[in-house]
Amino acid sequence: MTDKSYQPTIAGLRAFVAVAEKQHFGSAATTLGVSQSTLSQALTALETGLGVRLVERSTRRVFLTLEGRALLPQAQAVIEAAAAFTAAAAGSADPLQGTIRLGLIPTVAPYVLPTLLAGLDERLPGLVLRVIEDQTERLLTGLRDGSVDAALIALPANATGMTEIAIYDEDFVLALPPGHPLAGKKRVSPAALAELPLLLLDEGHCLRDQALDVCRTAGVQGELANTRAASLATAVQCVAGGLGVTLIPQSAVPVETVRSRLGLAYFATPRPGRRIGLVFRTSSGREGPYRRLAALMSELLAADQYVRPAM
Repeated sequence: MTDKSYQPTIAGLRAFVAVAEKQHFGSAATTLGVSQSTLSQALTALETGLGVRLVERSTRRVFLTLEGRALLPQAQAVIEAAAAFTAAAAGSADPLQGTIRLGLIPTVAPYVLPTLLAGLDERLPGLVLRVIEDQTERLLTGLRDGSVDAALIALPANATGMTEIAIYDEDFVLALPPGHPLAGKKRVSPAALAELPLLLLDEGHCLRDQALDVCRTAGVQGELANTRAASLATAVQCVAGGLGVTLIPQSAVPVETVRSRLGLAYFATPRPGRRIGLVFRTSSGREGPYRRLAALMSELLAADQYVRPAM
């Protein structure tokens, strides 16, 4: 009679499936890499625990019983599921061979994703990226609650429990209406912002805070334009329409100058700018793989985006 509390072992099920498929104890033992006595003991323990005879043994051949034939498909399914489970565990040990939910701030995502997606697909074919675009604070919240695995944001994040890996540095460029007197200048002082209507992004965008920091560092109180934008693309459109000036990161220049007629001016050294890096939970235990990912991102972007590797 079957013991209702009995739980078959994987070893017992493997022995049963191997014997059923080979119909020979010696061949089955060789396939599993165990001795014939070990195989026989595992199969006997399975039959005893189930209270069912699975195999009819003779000196010449091995036959499955009626019960054995009925139970074989389920035993094979369990073995296949166990193999899939082991493979999945091996993949989860290396996040670069699985899925990563990657957050990006809005002033980064549109400008670096084409390069990153193409380059990572070629260099890390086992990696699947799930992209989440959002503002910094919401991405940090996602990191804390586990809905985001890692995020590309401006550093320093200064977030408790997070590890930061710098990826690249880039300068800020002054975007101007077409024909502006400063357009084409290469050594503009940040103090010039005191006399320009500075168009800022909405609250919550780190680029807004960075633009204000540039003004504070230069010792000026920027003249803020009446217009505010929810995205950098909108801000650039407003600049092109003569509503003010704004700061854009160097990585955005190729895209935004194609979309809009802009005048550009470059700041004198030391040029204001920002550092972008990969941030993730310190407790994730993934620092090694994420450092490899960050290094690859830095390499790809430095070759294509006119930014400087920060690593």
